[in-house]
Parts: sequence; structure tokens; C-alpha cells
Amino acid sequence: MRTASKEIRISPGLKIGGAGGFFLIAGPCVIESRDHCFSLARRLKNICGRLNVPFIFKASFDKANRSSLRSFRGPGLEKGLEILQEIKHRLGIPVLSDLHETDQVERAAEVLDVIQIPAFLCRQTDLLLAAAKTQKPINIKKGQFLSPHDMKNVVEKIESRGNKKIILTERGTMFGYNNLVVDLRSIPIMKVWGYPVVIDASHSVQKPGGQGTASGGDREFIPAMAKAGISVGADGVFLEVHDNPAAALSDKDNSLKMNELEELLKALLRLKKAL
Repeated sequence: MRTASKEIRISPGLKIGGAGGFFLIAGPCVIESRDHCFSLARRLKNICGRLNVPFIFKASFDKANRSSLRSFRGPGLEKGLEILQEIKHRLGIPVLSDLHETDQVERAAEVLDVIQIPAFLCRQTDLLLAAAKTQKPINIKKGQFLSPHDMKNVVEKIESRGNKKIILTERGTMFGYNNLVVDLRSIPIMKVWGYPVVIDASHSVQKPGGQGTASGGDREFIPAMAKAGISVGADGVFLEVHDNPAAALSDKDNSLKMNELEELLKALLRLKKAL
């Protein structure tokens, strides 16, 4: 069953959902530096512009849930938002980042076009309500510990503050040690509530904590996950992308190589057209 999703305005020049084509949320897992972030954002914008794919740039200013205390977390709230705001205004693209604390919400909402709630925090009521109160679009990652049906409660928390700009993202479920499984039924299940649903093709192939002090992953399966998600009705695709994944400071094993992105998007466009 395919259900048309609600159309959501992300920025003056961008709407997602509805009966249109798919959209892309993409960028590095974490802001590694200003120059690196700008370089990736510019290349992503150019590729998506050539292919006419609506695009939201994603990068985290703080990875508060890293496996190890010694892992790189990012530049922090103020510096990270400064970089994202510059990218937003200079490149003319909407930006997304994830929040972990209620006291980050008000400041982040001044810059971000989309607020993202990490999977581990998708049931944190106070964080959800604070984010919803901003009336910004909210992208909520489905927790690795939840069934897709359980996300109805999450949706109702956001809606309780009068916010109907909701995006739901499937990123896999953990049934055992250091691995995730994606049940593609979750996409049509979550689409029943009328909001855009995204397949996170990068985190779906992650192996949480698989390297002891860091997560592993199987990046070679990212294209298959993206195609599978689109084939069952996903409105958007989430991809962590890096120019040199082996050197990435976070999620190196489940980041798509930048030079593979354009061909993947072309394949997704062909698939969407065929459907």
C-alpha cells in the first residue's frame, strides 16, 4: 500500500513530501572542520542541482552518543551552528543537525531548518516537546529498540504542540549484538500517519559498537538499502557522505564515498520513475 505523504515546507525554496519525487538528506556524520564541511556541502549541492533532487545538508555539531570517551565529538553547539549558518546563507541550502539536550533547542532553532532527534532519544518527551514548540520541521529517527508502530506515540508528542511538520526516519532495529536489521514493512506502516518517511541507508548498515571503541559497518550495502527503501515508498533518503570515508572522524565504515553519490542518485531517480 502506498500512501501520499503530507507536503512540508523546509525553507522558502524547498518543499518535501507530497506526491513528488524523493528528497535527499546528506552530509558528513560530524562537522570535522569548516573548510571540509563547506567542500562537501558545495559538492552535494552541485550534484543534486544537476539531477534536480531536493537537498537538505546534514552535519552534527556534537556527537554526544559516541561509543568511546576518546571519540571525536565535533566543534560543539556555538561553533558548529556558526559553520552551519554560514553554509546555509552562502550556499543557499537548508541545514539539519541533531540535538541531545533541551537547552540546545532554542539556540539551534535560530539556525537550523530541520531539527533532528537522534534514534536513542526518540522517546525523550521533554526534548521532543521542546523541539516541537519551535514549529520547525522535526526529523525523528526511529529508535533501534522500537517497532514502527511505537512511533505513533512519538508523533502524538510532536503534534501535541501544534507541530505537523514531522519526518520519520527508519534506521534499522537491533535484535542482537553489534548489528542492525531493517524491516522494510516499517516504511509503509509509518506512512499511514501521513508524514514523509525516510530510509537512512547509511545507519542501516552500521554495526553499533562493532569495533569495540567505535561502530563498524558495511558501506557496500548502502545502495541496496537506498533502493529498497524507495521501492517500498520512502519519500526521502538519508546518506552520510564523505570524500574519504577511511579518514572520517565518525562513522567511517557506513559513509558513502562522495564519488559514488551521483550514480546512486541516478539509479534512485530511475527506480522512482518506474514506480
